[in-house]
Amino acid sequence: MQLADLLEKKIEKGELAPGQLLPSEIHLRQEYGVARGTVRSAVALLRDRGLVVTLPQRGTYVRQS
Repeated sequence: MQLADLLEKKIEKGELAPGQLLPSEIHLRQEYGVARGTVRSAVALLRDRGLVVTLPQRGTYVRQS
Protein backbone atom coordinates (compact mmCIF):
# COMPACT_ATOMS: atom_id res chain seq x y z
CA MET A 1 0.00 0.00 0.00
CA GLN A 2 2.90 2.37 0.69
CA LEU A 3 4.28 1.85 -2.80
CA ALA A 4 0.85 2.49 -4.32
CA ASP A 5 0.53 5.71 -2.32
CA LEU A 6 4.01 6.82 -3.37
CA LEU A 7 3.26 6.18 -7.05
CA GLU A 8 -0.10 7.93 -6.69
CA LYS A 9 1.66 11.03 -5.34
CA LYS A 10 4.05 10.96 -8.31
CA ILE A 11 1.04 10.85 -10.64
CA GLU A 12 -0.64 13.74 -8.79
CA LYS A 13 2.55 15.84 -8.95
CA GLY A 14 2.95 15.15 -12.66
CA GLU A 15 6.20 13.22 -12.20
CA LEU A 16 4.36 10.39 -13.95
CA ALA A 17 2.37 12.11 -16.69
CA PRO A 18 -0.87 10.95 -18.30
CA GLY A 19 -0.10 8.41 -21.02
CA GLN A 20 3.36 7.70 -19.59
CA LEU A 21 4.50 4.13 -19.18
CA LEU A 22 5.05 3.16 -15.55
CA PRO A 23 8.55 1.92 -14.74
CA SER A 24 8.97 -1.82 -15.19
CA GLU A 25 8.29 -4.26 -12.38
CA ILE A 26 12.01 -5.01 -12.17
CA HIS A 27 12.89 -1.31 -11.98
CA LEU A 28 10.34 -0.68 -9.21
CA ARG A 29 11.58 -3.71 -7.27
CA GLN A 30 15.16 -2.49 -7.45
CA GLU A 31 14.41 1.19 -6.81
CA TYR A 32 12.22 0.61 -3.75
CA GLY A 33 13.69 -2.67 -2.50
CA VAL A 34 10.39 -4.50 -2.48
CA ALA A 35 9.21 -7.94 -3.52
CA ARG A 36 7.54 -8.78 -6.82
CA GLY A 37 4.21 -9.33 -5.10
CA THR A 38 4.40 -5.89 -3.52
CA VAL A 39 4.85 -4.25 -6.93
CA ARG A 40 1.99 -6.23 -8.40
CA SER A 41 -0.29 -5.37 -5.49
CA ALA A 42 0.60 -1.67 -5.80
CA VAL A 43 -0.17 -1.65 -9.52
CA ALA A 44 -3.45 -3.47 -8.88
CA LEU A 45 -4.41 -0.83 -6.29
CA LEU A 46 -3.60 1.97 -8.74
CA ARG A 47 -5.71 0.20 -11.36
CA ASP A 48 -8.59 -0.14 -8.87
CA ARG A 49 -8.28 3.59 -8.08
CA GLY A 50 -8.57 4.35 -11.80
CA LEU A 51 -5.12 5.91 -12.04
CA VAL A 52 -3.48 3.46 -14.42
CA VAL A 53 -4.47 1.09 -17.19
CA THR A 54 -2.65 -2.12 -18.11
CA LEU A 55 -2.47 -3.07 -21.77
CA PRO A 56 -1.56 -6.72 -22.44
CA GLN A 57 1.98 -7.11 -23.82
CA ARG A 58 2.46 -3.31 -23.71
CA GLY A 59 2.69 -2.38 -20.05
CA THR A 60 0.96 -0.19 -17.51
CA TYR A 61 0.28 3.43 -18.33
CA VAL A 62 -0.92 6.42 -16.35
CA ARG A 63 -4.56 6.89 -17.30
CA GLN A 64 -5.33 9.95 -19.35
CA SER A 65 -8.14 12.19 -18.12
